[in-house]
Amino acid sequence: MTIYKLCQRGLTIATFFSALTKKPPAMKLHAAALLVTFLLGIFLVQMVEGSVGSQSMRKVSCVNLTTRQLNIRNLISYEKQQLPVDAVMFINRKGIKICVSPHQKWVQTAIKKIDQRRTTQGK
Repeated sequence: MTIYKLCQRGLTIATFFSALTKKPPAMKLHAAALLVTFLLGIFLVQMVEGSVGSQSMRKVSCVNLTTRQLNIRNLISYEKQQLPVDAVMFINRKGIKICVSPHQKWVQTAIKKIDQRRTTQGK
């Protein structure tokens, strides 16, 4: 389009050049999508780093409980748990974690024995 035709339509040279330098809407949308994706990526990385560093998360939790009685002499530690189920997780000498119901009589006895061992070893 020549300058003469622009003047006939009532357009100025500045309007003509500004129309030439404008990006098409598709490119603007593409650049905006890339920017949003980049910012979301940074946000997610920050969220993951924050949650891992600020919260202590138990790696194993009891879902299924065993019904058999364990040998108390082989148990070295325990952890109590209330969610997702009420349970006691015993850890034996080999490092195996076994979940049982805390309402069984032998479980209460085993917890007392382990606590006694801890207090005598600490003295």
